[in-house]
Formats: sequence, structure tokens, C-alpha cells
Amino acid sequence: MALNLRFLTVKSIPVLFWSAPKALTFRPPLKSFFFLIVGLIIFGLGEALLIAAGYGVSPWTVFAQGLTTVTGWSIGFATFVISIAVLLFWVPLRQTPGIGTISNAIVIALVLEFILPYIPRFEHDALQIGLAVLGVVVTGFGGAIYLIANLGPGPRDGLMTGLQRLTNLPIASVRAGLEITVVFSGWLLGGTVGLGTVLFALGIGPSVSAGLFMLNQFFKNQDG
Repeated sequence: MALNLRFLTVKSIPVLFWSAPKALTFRPPLKSFFFLIVGLIIFGLGEALLIAAGYGVSPWTVFAQGLTTVTGWSIGFATFVISIAVLLFWVPLRQTPGIGTISNAIVIALVLEFILPYIPRFEHDALQIGLAVLGVVVTGFGGAIYLIANLGPGPRDGLMTGLQRLTNLPIASVRAGLEITVVFSGWLLGGTVGLGTVLFALGIGPSVSAGLFMLNQFFKNQDG
């Protein structure tokens, strides 16, 4: 069992054949950019599956909902303010942005726009829960692919990796702690928490960590 849970101890983003030499570059290696986009598409698909399950929004959306109840802002403006605030936290954490930071918002938005309408909706509770769980796993795996590309994380993933370096805790623990804190804060402010929200908060950290671990193990063995 200990061997099976080794992925929970992952503390860094592995360097694999598609990893860019540096995050801040205007001429990234083609393979790094390719895997960045592939990872973001898979990440967006996972979020679309979670939305289609109909069991609650993501933790950060709950937080945005909570802000709207106390400020009167729109959900879109609240989300924008949160993203800016998260990016400001990058400064003391010494995070480096890149084209992946911008691509994160663009690609995921496009995936949600064009793929979400084609994902089937289920009436049975078990199928809906299964879809939500699948969404969390797919999101984590996509996140692992694009993080390994090393072209700059999205705002929230950058906060995760920055906090990991600061605390030296496993990525799974840092991400889970971050998401749970955001959910609890949003709920206190008046946001709506669903089963899918809880599944995402508890599962996204281990899912990203598992993706990093499996990709590293697979490609390290291929090189060997």
C-alpha cells in the first residue's frame, strides 16, 4: 500500500523531454508549447466534466460567489479580482509567469465554450457522481502535463507551486489545503457548496500529484 501511495509525497515538478529550459520566454520550444496546449485542453475537459455532473461548482467559484454576496459585484468581476489578488501573491513567492499563464485562461475558456455543450448529462445520481470524480481526475492529469511544460502556471497553480517551495510540503497536501481554505472561506461568505465542490477540493491535489508521479515514472523508465 505504501508503494501505491508514493505519489502523495511528490514535492516538485519533474523535468521531462517536453519541459522548457525557462518559463519566461517568447520563443518556447515547439514540443513544450505543444504539450502545454494539450495539457490545458485536458484540464479544461476535466472542468467541463465537473460542470456537466451538476454537483457543484469549483472551490474558487464558490469563493467568487461569496464575494458577490458581500460586495454586490458580478460573479465575473469577482473572479477577475480574485485572479489579480492571486497573481499579487506571486511576488513574495517569486513565481515566474510565462505564456502558459496567459494560455491557461484562453484555452480553458475555449474548451468550456465548445466542448461543454456536447458532454452528456445524466439523471442517475451514481452516474453524476462518477462524472464529477472523473472530472477531478482528468483535471489533475491535464494540470500535470501543462505544469511539466514549464512555460508558466496559471494563477492558482502558480500559487500552489510557490507555496510548495515555501513550505516544502508535498504538492498534494499544499493543493488540498489551499482548495479547502478557499471553499471554507467562500462558504462563510455565502457561496454555495455542492458535492462536486468537496470532491474537487479534496481530490485535485492528489490528482495533480498522481499525474506528475505517473508521467515521471513512465518517461523515466522509457529513457532508461
